Amino acid sequence: MLQLHCLSSSSSLTTHYSIQLCPPHSFYPKKSLSFCRSSTSSGSNFSLNLPSSRINPFSIKCRQSEYFEQQSFTRPTRNANGSDAVGALPPRVYVGHSVYKGKAALTVTPRPPEFASLDSGAFKVSREGYVLLQFAPAVGMRQYDWNRKQVFSLSVGEMGNVISLGTRDSCEFFHDPFKGRSDEGKIRKVLKVEPLPDGSGHFFNLSVQNKIENVDESIYIPVTKAELTVFNSIFNFIMPYLLGWHAFANSIKPDDQSRLNNANPRYGGDYEWSR
Repeated sequence: MLQLHCLSSSSSLTTHYSIQLCPPHSFYPKKSLSFCRSSTSSGSNFSLNLPSSRINPFSIKCRQSEYFEQQSFTRPTRNANGSDAVGALPPRVYVGHSVYKGKAALTVTPRPPEFASLDSGAFKVSREGYVLLQFAPAVGMRQYDWNRKQVFSLSVGEMGNVISLGTRDSCEFFHDPFKGRSDEGKIRKVLKVEPLPDGSGHFFNLSVQNKIENVDESIYIPVTKAELTVFNSIFNFIMPYLLGWHAFANSIKPDDQSRLNNANPRYGGDYEWSR
């Protein structure tokens, strides 16, 4: 808002104007400008006098955007040694997919890889992840005894074998949890994936011999083409994560490329061409 005050005298041709600067919604202190007009025989002269004191404006900073940025991006979790945890994620989420049939039920659930920290502060995969197959025998109409379930850990390579199966193809996997140790042979697990006679899918047959707990059991379940397609889609999606490649991809920074390539020539992208 501008306020104009005029002071004039009949005996003088000089007119003084005082302009008050008061813009609405302003945090500036109220100041005035002195405006003078003098009339002479040769014309009119104008002069403007600024206030001597300096205007110190107030500043207002909106922190709303910063608040939402803090809500959207959380800091990665840190280990006990103070370094950022590799592949830091929100609280763990459990997922699985199941197939229910008259004789048994089959559930597949992923298990993440394990990482080990290095002296340099980096991480490496110490153990690859896998998909756990859980077979539970039926005890009634759509009722299954999960206390008697038998499990089989399917590795990334074994998942590749299942994915590549044709209509008439079969595969077989053998596991001994104590292989290479003193109790080798006490637990034997054999998973067979064989085609159904009519070509409509595959049988998943898990045989377990556990001499420690005196268990000798075989659980089988038919899996249709459509159900196997779902399994294969799950396997294709989860395999890079089981290998830890997601953690590597999340750690890539443009300014680190030259340092990473030079630090370990085995994994350097230009190593082949620098021989």
